[in-house]
Amino acid sequence: MEPYRIKVVEPIPRTTREQRERALARVHHNLFGLRAGEVTIDLLTDSGTGALSAAQLAAAMTGDESYAGSRSFERFHAAVRDLTSYPHILPVHQGRAAERILFSALLRPGQVTLSNTHFDTTRANVELAGCRARDLPCPRSRDLYGDDPFKGGIDLDGLEAALRGPDASRTALVIMTLTNNGGGGQPVSMANLAGAADLCRRHSVPLFLDAARFAENAWLVTRHEPAYRGRTPRQVAEEAFALADGCLMSAKKDGIAHIGGFLALRDPALAERCELLLTATEGFPTYGGLAGRDLDMIAQGLEEVTDPAYLRSRADAAAHLAGLARAAGIALLEPPGLHALYLDAGRLLPHIPPHRFPGHALACALYLEGGIRSVELGSLYLGKEDENGEPVESAPYELLRLALPRRVYTAGHLDHVGAVLAETARNAGRVPGYRIVEAPPMLRHFRARLEPVPGPGPDAGPAAAGHRRQAISRSGA
Repeated sequence: MEPYRIKVVEPIPRTTREQRERALARVHHNLFGLRAGEVTIDLLTDSGTGALSAAQLAAAMTGDESYAGSRSFERFHAAVRDLTSYPHILPVHQGRAAERILFSALLRPGQVTLSNTHFDTTRANVELAGCRARDLPCPRSRDLYGDDPFKGGIDLDGLEAALRGPDASRTALVIMTLTNNGGGGQPVSMANLAGAADLCRRHSVPLFLDAARFAENAWLVTRHEPAYRGRTPRQVAEEAFALADGCLMSAKKDGIAHIGGFLALRDPALAERCELLLTATEGFPTYGGLAGRDLDMIAQGLEEVTDPAYLRSRADAAAHLAGLARAAGIALLEPPGLHALYLDAGRLLPHIPPHRFPGHALACALYLEGGIRSVELGSLYLGKEDENGEPVESAPYELLRLALPRRVYTAGHLDHVGAVLAETARNAGRVPGYRIVEAPPMLRHFRARLEPVPGPGPDAGPAAAGHRRQAISRSGA
C-alpha cells in the first residue's frame, strides 16, 4: 500500500469522447495545448506535478520572504550541501535555468558536450550556446526488452575514444543524466558513473550530473547493483554527487516541489561567473527567482525523497502499471523504472512509419479513449523532415512515455489507465498517423500543430515496419 494517507482531495475531470474530440481538434492535435479540465488522468510529466506533504506545507508557512539572506535560503543551502557536498549552491526557478546559466558561463561556440543522453531542454541550451550535444548511450540501451537493470549509463569506450579523438580539445564537459530520461528512464550504475568520473579526471574535463531524479536512480542501485545492497538510497546519492564536479537539478522531480531547482558547483571561479548570470537573469543569489516558501518546501522534499518506503511505493506503482500494459499486449522498455513507463508505440502500430509519428498517434488515441494525457519520445521529439514531409532523421525508437506524478494517483487510477491501454490495443489498426502542419525550429514537440493522416493511405501496410528501421539516424548518436 502507499506509505501515506490522503488529507486533501481534488475532483477528477470526466469528459465524453465527443468533448475530447473537440478539445483535440481545437489544440491542433498537440496534447500540450489541452486545458487541465479536459484531462482525466494526466501522465504528461512528473515535473512539478507531485503532491506536497504535510511537512512541506508546514515548512512553507515558516517561509522567510526577505530579499537577501533569508532563513529559508539558509535551510535550503544546508539541505543541498549536506546531500551533494558542493560548497557553491545557486537556487533557480527550475532546471532549465540552471542549464542556461551553466552553459552560458562554461561553453564557447563550436565546443562539444558529451552525455549518456541529453534531454530536450539540455540539448536546446547547448545548441543555443553555439555548441553540439553528442549522446553516447551504453550499448545495452539498444536492447529494449532485455532485463539488464542499468541501460542508462554512458558508453565508456565511446567516451574514452571521444576524449582522445579529434574533438577532444573541443570537449567542454560531460553531463550524466540520472536517471536517463531521454533513454527510457533507465538508471545509471555506480560503476558506470565512477568509470565516467575517472575518464573525465584523466582528461581534465569537468563532469556534471543532471540530478533531477537522483533518488530514484539511487533506489535502483540499491536493488540491482550487488556492491550497494544494504546501503540506503541517501548513502548512494551522496556517493554519486561526490564523484562529480557539480550538478544541476530540477527540484520539480526529486525535490517533490512545484517549482524550483539549483546549480551546485565545486569550482569557485566558475561559481562566481554563474552567480553573476544568476543575479542578472534570475534574482539575488539567496532566492534565485523563488519565494522563500519554495526554498523551504524543496529543503523538506530533499529529505523525504530518499525515504525507502516512499521509493518502494514508486517502484510498486510503476510495476503495477507495467503489468497492466503487458496484459494488454503492449510492449514496453524493460525493465520499467520508477518515474515513467515507455511504451513501444512503433511495435504496437506497425502501420504507422516514423515520419507519421506512431508515439504521438498512440498518445492521441489514449486521450480520445479515456482522457489520458501522455507524451511521445520518438520522431516528433527527435526527428527531422524535409520540406515535403519526408524523413531526414528518425528516432531510434518510437516510444510513448507515461510519466507518474509523485504521490498523486492510486492503484485504482492506474487500473483505469490499464483498461484504456487494453481497449486502445484492441483497436490499434484503426489508429491514424499524423503529419506536421506547422512547427517552431526548436523543441517542436511543445508547440507543433498536427493533423491526422486520413485512411490507411500509402503509409500503411506491412512494409512500414521495415521502413521504421531504415534511415535511423540521430544527431550525435
